[in-house]
Formats: sequence, C-alpha cells, structure tokens
Amino acid sequence: MTGHGIVGFVGLGTMGGALAANLVADGFEVVAHDTAGCARTPTGARWAPDPGDVARAADIVVLSLPDGTVCAQVVRQLADARDGRVTHVVDTSTVGVWAARGLAALGPAYVDAPVSGGVAGARRRSLMVMYAGSDEDCARVEPVLAGLSDRRRRVGDRPGQAQALKLANNFLSATALAATSEAVAFGQAAGLDMAMMLDVLNASSGRSGATAEKFPDEVLTGRYASGFSNTLMAKDVGLYLRETEALGGTAAVAAVTQAVWEAFAAAEPGADFTRVYPFTAGI
Repeated sequence: MTGHGIVGFVGLGTMGGALAANLVADGFEVVAHDTAGCARTPTGARWAPDPGDVARAADIVVLSLPDGTVCAQVVRQLADARDGRVTHVVDTSTVGVWAARGLAALGPAYVDAPVSGGVAGARRRSLMVMYAGSDEDCARVEPVLAGLSDRRRRVGDRPGQAQALKLANNFLSATALAATSEAVAFGQAAGLDMAMMLDVLNASSGRSGATAEKFPDEVLTGRYASGFSNTLMAKDVGLYLRETEALGGTAAVAAVTQAVWEAFAAAEPGADFTRVYPFTAGI
C-alpha cells in the first residue's frame, strides 16, 4: 500500500472491476460508479450513485466503458458536474482514433490508455497499458497508470495514437485466433491430435498468441472463459476496418476477419471469443 490519493472509476465490468481493484490494492482511495449498480464495486472502493458524484470526489477519473458513445456521455457528465473537480480522464476503453480525438476536446485533459492482456492479465498486473497524451498530462496521471498494471508503455504524444495501436493489436489477435481455429479444425479432420498439433506449431513458424496461450488455456481445456466476448471482438475488428479505410490504408485481410467475427457474434452473441474454434469447426 503506497498511500496514494483519491481516484475515480467509471465502468465496473469484468475488466473495469479488475482494474479498479488493482488501484485499491495499490493504495488509492477509489470512488467508483457503474450503471449496473453498486454490486460490482470492488472490496475497498466507495460506491458513487452517478458520474457527477465521482467528479466531485476525484481529480483523475479512469474509464472502462464499452464504446466511444458511452465514453462521450460520461466525459460530458464529468465535465458538467456541479462542483466537479476532474482535471484528467484516463480512458482504458477501446473507442477508436477519431473518437479519442473527439473525447480529448470535451473538457478534462484526456489520456488515451487502452489495455491488452485480458482479465487474467489485469488480475496478475501483467496486461499492457498503452497510452498517449501530452508530456504534462501523462506525467500527471503516471501514478494512476502504475496502479493499473506493472506493464505500460507510452506510445504517442496525442490522444488517438494509443487507440490506433490497440486496434492493430486486436486485429492481429482476432486474425490469428480465427486462422488457428481453421488450421486446427483441418488437422483434426485429418486425424491429428490437438495437443500434439499445438506442441509442434509452437515450435514452428506458425506460432502465435493463439497457439501459445488461447488454445492451450481455453480451447484444449474446454474452459472457454478468457473474459472477452465475441461481440466486443467483432466491434473492435469492425472499428479497425473502418478507421483503416478512413486513413486510406489496405484492409483486404481485415475485411475477411471482420466477416468471420460478425458471423460468430451473430450466431452466439456474447460468447467468449475463444469459442470461435467450435464455431469454426462446426462442433
């Protein structure tokens, strides 16, 4: 416990709850809100009935929300709160480049700080916090970033740049998992054992995060409990595709990947994203 001050937190879903708990464990007094109610409040945190109450309690507020639209609503509430004291927002949500730029114009100083590594990574404090903002803003929120995770990297000097890297990361993750699902289904149809396939692939050039972690941990075990949904992955890949096209980039592979994830999310909305394997294999 390092005895930090008060920090606000809005959005206590699976990831947000884990991140808020990390801040509590690091010694922050956390004032938290979630639209689902107080039941999600981590042990040691203080419940706030609405974002305005969070704004009156803390100078720095962390967001963990589903999309840019919701983030904009909350940032406006924080900025407009009577007697509010918020000076900085740390946004761990995945909202996209253009949304982050828009959020930065709404009032409080905005540090774009999406995360990657899953809920298990959050609980282990090993997930990556990639963040972007001005020198002054990043320095101001550095203790909060350190409270979220032991792994963090400043990737740019203006909001939107961390979002670009997060979308690129999720596109690669989504593509590798979908492609690995097809490859493993092909091998099993030919009579190969999945565990043996993964051992060989992980010693070969086909190795990826999907073969090294997601398949051994979630698919081979039948757990399918990574904590990230196919609906969110479909959202992120679609956002990557749209923003790549807006920037004039190439998105041929992204278009195929998006089609796979949209079909999976439509067939089994809200399923763990590692269940793309049985969806792909038709089992």
